[in-house]
Amino acid sequence: MEIESVKCECCGLKEDCTQDYINEVKAKFDNKWLCGLCSEAVSDEVSRGKKSFDMEEAVKAHMSFCRKFKSNPAVRVADGMRQMLRRRSTNLSSSSPSSSNKKYSKSASTSQGIYFKRGLLFLVFLVIPSDGY
Repeated sequence: MEIESVKCECCGLKEDCTQDYINEVKAKFDNKWLCGLCSEAVSDEVSRGKKSFDMEEAVKAHMSFCRKFKSNPAVRVADGMRQMLRRRSTNLSSSSPSSSNKKYSKSASTSQGIYFKRGLLFLVFLVIPSDGY
């Protein structure tokens, strides 16, 4: 079997795959090659989408989403930070016991925020020391 390098039509990631596998993926995704991550995102959108997407619409929507973030790396970094902070905030609020009156955790924690104003990006980091200073 011959290995071929192929580039994802959504995110641009290159992978080495057999021609059979490339053909299988293209057949599933409207004759477009999608990497594993993008193909999972598209499949997930089709199966759980709030709107009813067929495969072709889901591929087009995901390609549009990827183009938006590939065109401006600062937006991609900021969005990634925003998503990370949302997850962290959710994890911290769900893991802390409601009956605890502690103001500080045992180890230093960091609170981070991202703010946009008139096209500028502000990253804010607040460090709360573990010893209460």
